Amino acid sequence: MTGKTLNRGPFPATRMRRMRRQDFSRRLMRETTLTPADLIYPMFVLEGRGQRESIPSMPGVERVSLDLLQEEARHLASLGVPAIALFPVTEQDRKSLDAKEAYNPNGLAQRAIKAIKDAAPEMGVITDVALDPFTTHGQDGIIDAEGYVLNDITMETLIKQAQSHAEAGADVVAPSDMMDGRIGAIRQQLESAGHINVCILAYSAKYASSYYGPFRDAVGSASNLKGGNKFTYQMDPANRQEALHEVALDLQEGADMVMIKPGMPYLDIVREVKDQFGAPTFVYQVSGEYAMHMAAFQNGWLSHEAVTLESLNCIKRAGADGILTYFAKYAAELLNR
Repeated sequence: MTGKTLNRGPFPATRMRRMRRQDFSRRLMRETTLTPADLIYPMFVLEGRGQRESIPSMPGVERVSLDLLQEEARHLASLGVPAIALFPVTEQDRKSLDAKEAYNPNGLAQRAIKAIKDAAPEMGVITDVALDPFTTHGQDGIIDAEGYVLNDITMETLIKQAQSHAEAGADVVAPSDMMDGRIGAIRQQLESAGHINVCILAYSAKYASSYYGPFRDAVGSASNLKGGNKFTYQMDPANRQEALHEVALDLQEGADMVMIKPGMPYLDIVREVKDQFGAPTFVYQVSGEYAMHMAAFQNGWLSHEAVTLESLNCIKRAGADGILTYFAKYAAELLNR
């Protein structure tokens, strides 16, 4: 509606409930329609074969080895889910202060890209460009002696990481690190290396949220972080205008898409970003949101099917063009019924 007021007559000339009375009329005037094409499935991958590990804080979500990743990719493609977002679980002996494993051409993330493309060529592959899975301290970048994340040195490693993902066949690289200037630097490198059609999904408004705990368990960075925080580079949850500034900068630097993270607690930001910029806008329904929902489902406090779809519908209604969600497979199965 773009802020306009409808000129409707008073009751009883206008009875808003008339159009709600029957299913057909409710469907005809439905403003938001959720489909599997709106969903992106984040997946955690680990080394080995035939390996499947549950994540206690995220019931129903697992870490899987590459052969099982391929099975999941084929199933998701059959459901109409357009993309997988990859998150590698890095073995402790491959972590380092300089995070050099992040750009290993034979690294787990790089092999996972190829595995998905071999199994389901039509499946879009989105890769996480950040260093926290690869550092011994669990921060998203290279730190100094005081533990402060160094922006420009970190950016050099992020560029190498993004290029290695592009060379492995990634369709989209998604910098989630929140370093200043990294979108422009990655775009310039991709262009100069001939990867002109690799998209950048910028985590532009990534808040220093307390909803990320289960994710850090899943990728194995929580134990490295050891109670530390990311306040010096992720955004203050109290800020709104700053998010618009971040989005504007990333779009100017060459981002094809922007991300708001977390999801439901930040839908005001989603709406404002979409209204102001009109760019492809994505939302991450994060691990803490998923964990809360699952706890309520398991206790019988909320309806699993209905609330899952409602939660995703409200994110799309707020302006999201795509939703990264751990409910993607389950929701797509429901929508395919």
